[in-house]
Amino acid sequence: MANGINSRSDGNYHDQMDMIEKCPDCGSEDIATDETRGEKICTTCGVVILSRMIDTGKEWRAFTANEQKKRSRTGSPMKLTIHDKGLTTMIGWDDKDAAGNKLSSRRRAEIYRLRKWQMGPRLYDSKGKNLTQALAELERLSSQLSISQSLKEFTALIYRKAFDKGLVRGRTIDGMIAASLYAASRIRKVPRPLAEIANESRANKKEVGRCYRLLIRYLDLEIPVADPMDYVARFGEELNLSSKAQKQAYKILEKAKKEGLSVGRDPPGLAASAIYISSILENERKTQREIASLARVTEVTVRNRYKELVKKLEISFVIQKSPYKIFNSK
Repeated sequence: MANGINSRSDGNYHDQMDMIEKCPDCGSEDIATDETRGEKICTTCGVVILSRMIDTGKEWRAFTANEQKKRSRTGSPMKLTIHDKGLTTMIGWDDKDAAGNKLSSRRRAEIYRLRKWQMGPRLYDSKGKNLTQALAELERLSSQLSISQSLKEFTALIYRKAFDKGLVRGRTIDGMIAASLYAASRIRKVPRPLAEIANESRANKKEVGRCYRLLIRYLDLEIPVADPMDYVARFGEELNLSSKAQKQAYKILEKAKKEGLSVGRDPPGLAASAIYISSILENERKTQREIASLARVTEVTVRNRYKELVKKLEISFVIQKSPYKIFNSK
């Protein structure tokens, strides 16, 4: 056989691959590729045209989507919660190599320049600086409020849209991030009381509310009507109520909706009063102060809604040998 072309000794491998259109010996265009041996062979005369080919495919196998995701080495995916200018990794400040040895002065100066260039888009660009500060605040808020990753990503998307429309100009970053988080939680139906988000934010409740109204007006966000039932699960878990007590609270709110008692009422306050009633019915009693503190409403609100529900739904509490129960309604 004729000598094949050594792919490792030639200049440009891809150009070399494109140039091979026919056999250099017989001129045939019937060329086969043997991926197992890494060779290109003329099927007419058997000449090995190219040997020791570079395999550009994967050197590992994956049988499921999860395996493929875990074994891929293309870097972390881009996220809305990460500022997408520059690299997603950070150059450390230890000035040490992988073995833990100190870098020379010349190498430290080089790393310093690389670090400066890496941070450049984030620190020397107006959008970069704004997003860096905003996403750091979002990370802090998410940690304080135990926000899920999907809700955090959606919050970052709303904030980025607000920035692109120029809504951030003249307003605090903290207020806009808190408002974006409140809007995202409302849209995804995992609502948090505005007072709860404002309490953890560096912006006050009035400023967060003003920014929230701005987002609704200019971003055309479709905010669903607040439903008291969306608060029951979270309040119930934080109060350590049983699933039976939470189910009782859902029943109370369903009956309240049918009677029109939820119209014009604050959803967290109504949910708090329903939970208070269900805790009594299931003998898992919680104080009004404890529930009001969790729902970010006053004890007076819980008490008034409680009296209204008991009266309108004709709920009676009967003490028996078993825990408090009996839920009579129309």
